[in-house]
Amino acid sequence: MSSLYIHIPFCLSKCPYCSFVSYPGMDKLHQRYVAALLLEAQWLHQNASVSPLSTLFLGGGTPTIFSGRELAQLVSCCQELFAFSDQAEISIEANPKTINPEKLSLLRHSGINRLSIGVQSFNDKELQLLGRPHSAEDAAEAVQLARAAGFDNISLDLMYGLPGQDHYSWQQTLEQAISIAPDHLSLYELTVEQGTPYHLQRNQGLLDLPDEENMVIMDQLTATLCRQAGLAQYEISNYARPGYECRHNINYWQNGPYLALGAGAVGCVDGRRRQKTCDPRHYCEQIESGQSVVQEEECLERTASFRETVVMGLRMTCGVSKIQLQQRYEMDLDDYYGDTLIHLVNQGLVEITASHLRLTARGRSFANQVMAELV
Repeated sequence: MSSLYIHIPFCLSKCPYCSFVSYPGMDKLHQRYVAALLLEAQWLHQNASVSPLSTLFLGGGTPTIFSGRELAQLVSCCQELFAFSDQAEISIEANPKTINPEKLSLLRHSGINRLSIGVQSFNDKELQLLGRPHSAEDAAEAVQLARAAGFDNISLDLMYGLPGQDHYSWQQTLEQAISIAPDHLSLYELTVEQGTPYHLQRNQGLLDLPDEENMVIMDQLTATLCRQAGLAQYEISNYARPGYECRHNINYWQNGPYLALGAGAVGCVDGRRRQKTCDPRHYCEQIESGQSVVQEEECLERTASFRETVVMGLRMTCGVSKIQLQQRYEMDLDDYYGDTLIHLVNQGLVEITASHLRLTARGRSFANQVMAELV
């Protein structure tokens, strides 16, 4: 076990597209929550066999809503309890409005070496529609401040397919992002999740989403501009300079084991997936009273885990290793899927090499349909 995720379920404001476990306006709970995280980390150290961490990821919500000292305390605790392997990747998600030179310096000196900045757009009108508290100028300045603080591994999160957006606007956002030389880009197509304000607006006919023609052009622009900038696609939504791929997320896509701390956090060890209670107050109460915070638990049987590993692995451009599947599950990919796989190959959606199954360039445009057939 070498990956740990820590969930910080607090943010400045709730964006209308967001379905994550995150809560605005709970500032008074922050210190108590940090203390609960430290207690849960100590319990984990006492009850689980954890090798030195090769990746640590602080996500949210907005982790940088906490003070630099609180975040440094969390990282220091992990260092003391679990240690870090050589060249460990230690990431944190950040909002441009919640970082400043002092905080960035504290984060960098704590050992955090990868910063993932939630920009979403470099168009101020789009940012307002998304409910983001920062401006395009704030986002560009955040990257400059991070570089000055010593961060040499910076990722930007961007979204496309936004209400009212066309491919010209997306091109401008992407060009602006590339111009400030990020090491990694996460480029997500907007998904309207059930229960969000955007979901309600769409049902009422009030959400003006781009048409299919614009979406196709956006995808083409993304591939072209990233390639020209030296950012290689290594996963459906992720691009990086060579050597800057997110190792923590690659472990997810390979369906590897990972530990998790915090309200709403999900961990998976020995094929058993556990999700913690989503309510941060309840989480604190349970931790403080020494009770379990596990809300749901699932143990996939072998064939279900096999299918999940295939589907998740196909998100990677390198695809799924047939040898590793055989070694892990003692199951043959071709035999298991049979005619379904042949059908997808004949449609030009997947290709099978001597060592891997992977999506074709065409298949990546229809990834959801392909994965629905394989799950």
